[in-house]
Amino acid sequence: MNSYLARIALTASLGAGLAFAAPAMAATYKIDSSHVHTAFEVNHLGFSTTMGQFDDVTGTIEFDEENPQASSVEVTIQTASVDTGHAERDEHLRKADFFDVENHPTMTFKSTAIEVTGEDTAKITGDLTLLGVTKPVVLDAKLNKKGEHPFDASRYVAGFAATTTIDRTAFGMDYAAPAIGKEIKISIAAEAIRQ
Repeated sequence: MNSYLARIALTASLGAGLAFAAPAMAATYKIDSSHVHTAFEVNHLGFSTTMGQFDDVTGTIEFDEENPQASSVEVTIQTASVDTGHAERDEHLRKADFFDVENHPTMTFKSTAIEVTGEDTAKITGDLTLLGVTKPVVLDAKLNKKGEHPFDASRYVAGFAATTTIDRTAFGMDYAAPAIGKEIKISIAAEAIRQ
């Protein structure tokens, strides 16, 4: 992100104002619940791909623009909010065969390291906890854009996207594997508002 940060510094020096200058330390951003989409897809018996999402996602990003490696991310997903567009299937997913929401109502991700890989990309390593099991995963993340919200200047927003793939059986979710795919592709798109 070096050239990206250089452009921010140049803009600030030309008098664009403090609102656009990179802060000296990490700033706290809260995920905007109305602009977050956490989706997944899994192979279904080799015939098709089942896709779904989680409708209740919250999180906090400590975003250090001058030193992105020092940033951090924490996300909590309410597993009962799983939604594949099919009520009967969703009820099954909430049961012990899959997310066991009665005993494990949340799935969490907490970053442990960030490696900057490009002007606006990074690999975010963190601990994913699912069904009470914690395993390291790596997100391929991208900063889409950041700045004042065009419809509300009081809000400063950062938009991110990330993808990863996990093996559900590593977390103890082994129902009907491998007929129902073990690998789950996950994609996240989120806007976060600076506090």
